[in-house]
Amino acid sequence: MKTKHKISTTSVRLSAHEKLCAERMSHLIKTIDELRGDVKQLHSDMNKGKGVIAFIIIVGGIIGAIVGLLKYFR
Repeated sequence: MKTKHKISTTSVRLSAHEKLCAERMSHLIKTIDELRGDVKQLHSDMNKGKGVIAFIIIVGGIIGAIVGLLKYFR
């Protein structure tokens, strides 16, 4: 005599749990990808800021040297 396999409530709850976990994982992966993009943007902004600061320091040094030479030769 063949027995029919009944879907138990445990398997139904397990499949619902798996579906919920899959949705959470896809949401987490999407969020992590967005964060990676934000971090890359912040990294490029920081590099631009470092370049601007270096430029200001060099220009300030040149202006300071010129002012110093003008005061020295007067």
